Amino acid sequence: MENKPLRHVLGISGGKDSAALAIYLKKTHPELDIEYYFCDTGKELDETYNLISKLENYLGKKITHVNAITDSPEDSFDHFVQAYGGYLPSSSARWCTKKLKLEPFEAFIGDDPVVSYVGIRGDEDREGYISHKPNVQSVFPFRRNIWSEDVVQKVLNASALPRLIKAYEGLVQTDKHARLLQLAQTPISRSFPQTQKLNALLDADTVLFNKAVFTMLRDTTYPLALAEDFALLNNDEVLVRDDIFRILRESGVGVPAYYEKIVFEVDGEQGEYARSRSGCYFCFFQQKIEWVWLYEQHNELFLKAMDYERDGYTWMEESLSDLIKPDRVRQIKLDALAKQKNKKTPESIYLLDILDDEEEVGCASCFI
Repeated sequence: MENKPLRHVLGISGGKDSAALAIYLKKTHPELDIEYYFCDTGKELDETYNLISKLENYLGKKITHVNAITDSPEDSFDHFVQAYGGYLPSSSARWCTKKLKLEPFEAFIGDDPVVSYVGIRGDEDREGYISHKPNVQSVFPFRRNIWSEDVVQKVLNASALPRLIKAYEGLVQTDKHARLLQLAQTPISRSFPQTQKLNALLDADTVLFNKAVFTMLRDTTYPLALAEDFALLNNDEVLVRDDIFRILRESGVGVPAYYEKIVFEVDGEQGEYARSRSGCYFCFFQQKIEWVWLYEQHNELFLKAMDYERDGYTWMEESLSDLIKPDRVRQIKLDALAKQKNKKTPESIYLLDILDDEEEVGCASCFI
């Protein structure tokens, strides 16, 4: 790995967050030579491919389409469905994520040292996919803490205290320096857990914490140990969901069309539905009202999804043939309408403001 150049990569899922991250880094850190890739399952909505095309125009770069299977007459998903005897993926058996997203990504990067930029936002409490390959390091530019959990643990554990103190001592003196040294010297304990220490150091000075971490990484096998400097060390912004939509709109790329609400009627009342995430059109993580949206707005795709259930496996506990019975569609719409009445935010044109409690459910590699 030492003799290979450091690569910077950013995966485009077709969702809002990864698209906004690509735009954000292009605008704020044009010096980064980022490779963009898209793990193509062959089962995405047309709106996803339209977004990727618009992103390519904005970035001035091609987004590499990475396919899990290249020597089959079928697309990657269908290849594996046949290989598994018609067994469909589910929330408890997510072979689609492993076979169509993670393994193709790791084949794409090989053994090269890689910094992977991940679009998890500052208002989300999750880590996302962390590769177990030692040549991959994940960085989170939208968060106050840009470092992955494994890096934080390595920097803040008790055995690293002398190195952390030395790293802070070597930084430029500021009026906060005494406070930072005091925090750095305080070991993690039950009364001062890792999260509290991390937040205290970030509260004191985010940029200096980043620089201290970067200094400590030089003595490790992390990919950033190969870098003389790192553009995001001065990053102290925190971007949340509203910022993501703003970035997409202001860039001209726009928000993926499947987020836009469409009006439906049920029992003389009007509700709204849309899709809350990117990913395959038949994703088992989508809510029942999203399946109804697919049935009514992309009927040909719904019928294809239903055809996969012919071998007796289903996408969820309820078969799609049962889901589209008139009484069942009516009840799903009524349930969605009741939820919308309870959580209505009239100023937003996106259903995510109603479905935000479901936004973090699923695979980060698909939806970000």
